[in-house]
Amino acid sequence: MTYQDEIARARTPIDAQQGRWNGIDAESVARMRLQNRFRTGLDIAKYTAGIMRRDMAAYDADPAAYTQSLGCWHGFIAQQKMISIKKHFGSTKGRYLYLSGWMVAALRSEFGPLPDQSMHEKTSVPALIEELYTFLKQADARELGMMFRDLDHARDTGNEVEVARIQHAIDQYETHVVPIIADIDAGFGNAEATYLLAKKMIEAGACALQIENQVSDEKQCGHQDGKVTVPHEDFLAKVRACRYAFMELGVDDGIIVTRTDSLGAGLTKQIAFSREPGDLADQYNAFLDCEEITDPSQLRGDVVIERDGKLMRPKRLPSNLFQFREGTGADRCVLDCITSLQHGADLLWIETEKPHIEQIASMVDRIRAVVPDAKLVYNNSPSFNWTLNFRQQAYDRWVEQGLDVSAYDRARLMSADYDGTPLAEEADERIRTFQKDAAARAGIFHHLITLPTYHTAALSTDNLAKEYFGEAGMLGYVRNVQRQEIRQGIACVKHQNMSGSDIGDDHKEYFAGEAALKAGGVHNTMNQFAA
Repeated sequence: MTYQDEIARARTPIDAQQGRWNGIDAESVARMRLQNRFRTGLDIAKYTAGIMRRDMAAYDADPAAYTQSLGCWHGFIAQQKMISIKKHFGSTKGRYLYLSGWMVAALRSEFGPLPDQSMHEKTSVPALIEELYTFLKQADARELGMMFRDLDHARDTGNEVEVARIQHAIDQYETHVVPIIADIDAGFGNAEATYLLAKKMIEAGACALQIENQVSDEKQCGHQDGKVTVPHEDFLAKVRACRYAFMELGVDDGIIVTRTDSLGAGLTKQIAFSREPGDLADQYNAFLDCEEITDPSQLRGDVVIERDGKLMRPKRLPSNLFQFREGTGADRCVLDCITSLQHGADLLWIETEKPHIEQIASMVDRIRAVVPDAKLVYNNSPSFNWTLNFRQQAYDRWVEQGLDVSAYDRARLMSADYDGTPLAEEADERIRTFQKDAAARAGIFHHLITLPTYHTAALSTDNLAKEYFGEAGMLGYVRNVQRQEIRQGIACVKHQNMSGSDIGDDHKEYFAGEAALKAGGVHNTMNQFAA
């Protein structure tokens, strides 16, 4: 529907009132409607699910069409990210948001900062989804509001060419609202709890839910030790719970991302219930580290299973957890992924301990042998030391190729002493192309960084504190913050405008006409940034 169509649609009920609504301007109504395109979170979930499905199909046709996101822990951070993307690239296509359970725990819990162990309030996750979209919708309202003001100015000056250009731009406007991949951790309880939380997240706007195969009551961050997985049937019940939540709410094309932590998880809390040899539970149990029992008197409250006609005792820790055999992590990951895709998952997530394309690809190749269109979401994690990892990978390649590495100490390649060296430059180039290369070789459809804005907030605050409280004083802020905002065209240098002051002025004028008391007059100091 075009801008003029919206005006005409708004005029119909006004005219029907036969003068009683003469104080209501149809064009103002049309503007407010365009600034509030998404009325509910479900509208957003349905719209963004379609975006993701089209992007997934585009990636299947061409792996160069991979997508990206950054984790955001506040609506303002998400808003500024999308404003920046539109400014620099002209479009939000292929760029999403990621909602990290780690950052919810660390930054948004009423308990205070927490580790990523599912201890934060489950309701804080849908609350953050709603907050992210509130800020993205406000970015739309702000930008459209400025376009409306430009349109009024063009009309006032009689510039019909500019009027037509701006109206076309309004008709073609691209929203800041993009898909969110939202972390539901391990489901926060049983399958019913997962279903209830999934509904809240979808109602808030999430079109993609990421769920992991750890136990929900002792869940650990994917880059911590002590991870415990659950049998496949337990996990699949929660996957189905998410799908039921999507379908109940009418988001039939909602996306489920199933994450396996099996590569780094050596423990399980349960022995799977097997009905017949070779079934899924039997395959899960086959990875258990067991010892044969020849003397039943050795048993003291132990659990025993049958394997190849022998009585076997799975090794159990004092924590009452059972352990898997060493070296089975990759095999378990492959089985997890194939099983998930065969039971309703749309995308996979394999949590690895390092960013190594061939390690990821070695598992994806095996998965795709069974499910050819398998695609991954991959965590380009700040938990990895990217510099050290890629310099060591470059070092190892040089050794394999017979190149001279005598100038390098592999154990201390992180040192700034190696910055600018040929090995370091090769490593940096491979970091630069990691996402493109991994999308082509390892089936990675979506690349995300879970915690980037956690780290950027800490780094920028440290730099400002060092300058402002030191010798630089106020110059530390002006030189490194405000002057850079002005020169780099950072929109929030006009923070009154960014917070919605001009939108409020427009509304005041709609409501009160010439009597409106507006904040954006000649004495507003924001006018100092007009140039």
